[in-house]
Amino acid sequence: MTTALTGSEPTTPTSAPRLFRRGTAVLRVGSLSLRVDARTLIVTAVLTLTALALAWWGLNSGTSQMTTADTVDALLGRADEGTARVILDWRLPRVVFTLLGGAALALAGAVFQSSTRNPLGSPDIIGFSTGAYTGALIVALAGFTGLLATPLGAIAGGLGTGAAVYLLARRGGLNGGGLSGMRIIVVGIGVSILLGSVNTYLITTMDLEAAMSVATWGAGSVNEISWSHVWPLAVALGVLGPLMLAHGREMTLMEMGDDSAHGLGIRLERVRLIMFAAGIILVSAVTAAAGPIAFVALVAPQLALRLTRSGTVSLIPAAAMGAALLTGADLLARWEAIPADLPVGVVTLCLGGAYLVWLLTTMGRRTS
Repeated sequence: MTTALTGSEPTTPTSAPRLFRRGTAVLRVGSLSLRVDARTLIVTAVLTLTALALAWWGLNSGTSQMTTADTVDALLGRADEGTARVILDWRLPRVVFTLLGGAALALAGAVFQSSTRNPLGSPDIIGFSTGAYTGALIVALAGFTGLLATPLGAIAGGLGTGAAVYLLARRGGLNGGGLSGMRIIVVGIGVSILLGSVNTYLITTMDLEAAMSVATWGAGSVNEISWSHVWPLAVALGVLGPLMLAHGREMTLMEMGDDSAHGLGIRLERVRLIMFAAGIILVSAVTAAAGPIAFVALVAPQLALRLTRSGTVSLIPAAAMGAALLTGADLLARWEAIPADLPVGVVTLCLGGAYLVWLLTTMGRRTS
């Protein structure tokens, strides 16, 4: 956690800490010390509470009329069988998945935006989500239907896409050196377009019923989420989340540029590969369960960055923002005023598309 909370502007050793915008407070317990940026801590706490409040709202929302007391009784094991099934088997897995999935996508987005030093450096823009979708489709066409088949296929597709983008973006290929953030983005967009056409072809080779099911899943849907989808994502996030946080400080230093980071002793290639692989696996785990959910990875780190005003992309605030965004988007997708139960990916696509237009317009004004 220390890593995620050190994104504030540096202060001189003699200056008193200012708690909100620029300063950091140093907490000491015995021989241990922890630098805490108060604004980042407050923003993270508010975002976490917001995500949990939205999750509670989601537990109490649905076609089956349930009261808050019914939900509490179900969570405490005191409800009747029908109520327990609705709350514990239908609603709770969906809510937990949106919390974990939003956090996972945001962590991946933060890693790639930090590594490319570009707000457009997102797994769905670069093509890793599309590659995971390709891997899942190939597994489905091959007839593998086991519990781990789709997640493993999605992870293999995401990692394969990541390796292709990484190698193509390097100057001189496998034996070359240097890795430009903009080059990663441009190569990734090209690979994403190519894989998108491959995915369309794969869907056309399926029978009509399977194609319709895959198309719905490809829009990013959490309507059929169960505990069997939640546990693999929880394990992936539980293992890779701490690993990413452990390298968070190195990631922050790398934002200053490769030469500066190298001068500070950062092993650039090693850190990049670890963070890239961790981010791709998290995106693939979400994609395997719910299909490609667009723009959460793009939007969440940038919104968290603007709220914390830290100057660098921080992992924990981004994860909290991602959890709140995806949970809120799912609630909007289930809104009774909407005639159909929309896939959550449609909602994130609409909201994220508007954000992307604004981002490109803002970047264009800065460069003009």
